Amino acid sequence: MKISDLQSQVQQRWPDQTKCRADRATSTCEIECSHAVLPELCGRLFLSWNFSFAGLVVEELSTEWRVRYCFYGDQPAELVHVLVQAQLSERTFPSIVKFVHAADWHERETEDMFGLVFEGHPFLGDFVLDDDAWQEGVEPMRRSFSAQTPVTERRPKTDWRPRRIVQESGAFVMPIGPVFSGLAESVHFQLETVGEDVISSIPRLFYKYRGVEKIAEGRSVDNVLLLAERFSATTAFAHGLAFCHAIESIVQVGVPVRARGLRIFVAELERFRHHVGAIEAICESTALSVAASQCAMLEEELLRVSGALTGHRYLFGLLSPGGLTKDLSDTACTQALRACHRILTKLIELERMLRFSSSFLDRLEEVGFIPERNAMVYGLVGPIARASGLRRDLRKAQPYDGYEDLTFDVPVEKEGDGYARLRILFREAREAVLLMEQAVTALRTGPIRASVPLQAGAALGWVEAPRGAAFHWVRLDGNGTVSRYRIAPPSFFNWHGFHLSVENFAFQDFPIILSTMDLSVAENDR
Repeated sequence: MKISDLQSQVQQRWPDQTKCRADRATSTCEIECSHAVLPELCGRLFLSWNFSFAGLVVEELSTEWRVRYCFYGDQPAELVHVLVQAQLSERTFPSIVKFVHAADWHERETEDMFGLVFEGHPFLGDFVLDDDAWQEGVEPMRRSFSAQTPVTERRPKTDWRPRRIVQESGAFVMPIGPVFSGLAESVHFQLETVGEDVISSIPRLFYKYRGVEKIAEGRSVDNVLLLAERFSATTAFAHGLAFCHAIESIVQVGVPVRARGLRIFVAELERFRHHVGAIEAICESTALSVAASQCAMLEEELLRVSGALTGHRYLFGLLSPGGLTKDLSDTACTQALRACHRILTKLIELERMLRFSSSFLDRLEEVGFIPERNAMVYGLVGPIARASGLRRDLRKAQPYDGYEDLTFDVPVEKEGDGYARLRILFREAREAVLLMEQAVTALRTGPIRASVPLQAGAALGWVEAPRGAAFHWVRLDGNGTVSRYRIAPPSFFNWHGFHLSVENFAFQDFPIILSTMDLSVAENDR
């Protein structure tokens, strides 16, 4: 839907309760509305006008709350922000989850972090700050909370018990985690059943909540970029790029053509390496140790390619608002591309062998099924969404850095099971190398960084990270320091829908389904 058509429909339907403003600089339509129409307006955007939910941004200003609901369409320049405001003394807002279920976890997180209450939400509290470890009222994202002062007193609920959903006679809970062997990070799963199949699954995250958004307040742009790159190191370049996009949108700076091409090249290199690692995890979960080892070797080769090209195996330190911190020569990029072609050839051969491994396919086909409708309602993103039939990819929907000038396919599968998710990973690995090839061919000589004169303002930056859509909201004050930083990473969207994949499947399928979902705890526990 064109933004002009959207504005017309909104103003016709709610003439006295909405104000629309189009920001041509950021291609964003901002709709300020009353509390009364907020749920219905967001519902129209999400269910009727086919906008996807991009996150919830709360700002505590000197005298008022500013709550922003971000949506994006499937065509360029279709960005909508729905804005509601209230005095600081007013802590209650209407919940939109009745119409936009994808906002469920966003509202729960906001209640824990700011103490805002979303009237009509079915279950608030006990989310980021678990009730068995923290008291209510900490509200660490409030201005009055100091990130430098430790909380010396904890008053957890002494009568806390895990939330139960299954109440049938004979029902029991099987806890898994939060401590695992190897590299797995801390997450607890509460699996409920009356037999051999999982009836309900409740993931419990944020054991390693780091308060990145709070730490960012009052820091310089360069300092916050370090945080953006490091809260989820395996996708560091993607998150750093989203942050840079937000800064560049605030100051309205154009990134040099060469830097845009190199950004695409490195972003697709990261995607290729990430997907190989995700395939390795799936092979490992099905006890195919040889295949997993082969993938591990390919991933190591790609890490070495990344290190040789940029100076860091996980691509730290290359990005800067306005471009890149250093140039990458055409020769170095061509050599990296040749190495990626060799690795891709090996990966394709591995895919061929896996396709004819019946014991492997038996563990993936028709297991961990997520229907397309559920994927849409829960706001799933990335390969997980595309495996369930949703053609969502920000490189196409809201292109950046020149993706609109490149030719590539967005792989989509319909089955929505573990095997569909695996096929998406293989197909996207191919597309990543093809995009790297186009980016190298299109490279032009020229500068790799533009001057970025910082100024007050706010903007949303985004990328299609390896796990899906990632959004970074940044507000700068008059001194050019960050006054508000909000991250909506893809794993936060996808963890929300994880239970869909494991419920009604056998316990022994759980670790395999978990691996096919490719969920990051670090990315979620920012």
